[in-house]
Amino acid sequence: MSQGKRVFIFLGPPGSGKGSLSKLCVNELGWEQLSTGNLCREHISNQTEIGKKIDFAIKSGKLVSDGLIVEMVKKWLDECLSAKECVILDGFPRTLAQAEALDVLLKERFSFSDLSVVKLVIEDEKVVARLSGRYICQNDRCQEVYSLIKGSSLAPRKHMVCDACLGPLMRRSDDNKDSVKERLRTYHRHENKLLSFFETQGQAVTEFCVDKPLDVVFDNFKALVGLDRE
Repeated sequence: MSQGKRVFIFLGPPGSGKGSLSKLCVNELGWEQLSTGNLCREHISNQTEIGKKIDFAIKSGKLVSDGLIVEMVKKWLDECLSAKECVILDGFPRTLAQAEALDVLLKERFSFSDLSVVKLVIEDEKVVARLSGRYICQNDRCQEVYSLIKGSSLAPRKHMVCDACLGPLMRRSDDNKDSVKERLRTYHRHENKLLSFFETQGQAVTEFCVDKPLDVVFDNFKALVGLDRE
């Protein structure tokens, strides 16, 4: 593997725009994005050994174990850090156990890579408002995200129709105010543990404001990582 690889961890609550910012980095910069949700679905669809274990856990009504998630991420990193200069871990690690396992993995197997932790900062009230207007494509292989909030840059060209695959849009059952507030409380508990862990490891965490239009956020991110000077 070549030297100079960069691994970015995007820490941020649901609705902070991790996926949207990651997508721009993939499409405009040629980076690679890890979304554990999408990767789980891919493994299940392809009936890999990992996918079979994940599918069994889900159908049994259990949470997918941290060990299984880490195994999946390890395989992904093996493949992607061979081909890409920069990768984004979108929503991973989610738990302290995952962070500890990732720390060991990067030091033992990917020591040639440079890790950056970026905390996406936005007020909880803004997240509640964002998710209340969020819709996603019903096509499992698409899952494009849109916003029906007036003036949003993520609005679909045709009402309730996905731009990418022309599938119908739907609202997630947990994208209501009460559910979002509970998800935020859960997220912050995990986030505080992750931040404490990174601090003990001497890993700097960069705070990055995402309460702006997406195009502005992307330009600011490029400046943050030094790409505006290239």
